[in-house]
Amino acid sequence: MGIEKIVLLIHVVLAVGVIAFVLLQRGKGADAGASFGGGASQTVFGSEGSGNFLTRTTGILVTGFFVTSMALAFIAQEKANSLESINVPVVEAVETDVPAATSADENALPAE
Repeated sequence: MGIEKIVLLIHVVLAVGVIAFVLLQRGKGADAGASFGGGASQTVFGSEGSGNFLTRTTGILVTGFFVTSMALAFIAQEKANSLESINVPVVEAVETDVPAATSADENALPAE
């Protein structure tokens, strides 16, 4: 398995993790344990509630997502540079002379 596939797999897992942790966080004005019902945040996440744990974990996941994004961009740039170095011939566009339309042609009705 190539390094690009490994980084891409980690990137996708981090993306799903970020989505999950953002959705678990409470909205503005909601109870800390709204996702789990009642006061569940006190028992599931400790006495501090879910805010600190979820916020910190989301930050770590987002940092990892950023790092893998940069790694994938670097890998793509290296691949593009390596393709340029193999000297593949590039076909250039050829311009052809097209006769200009006359005013008589512009006023003529199209043939049916």
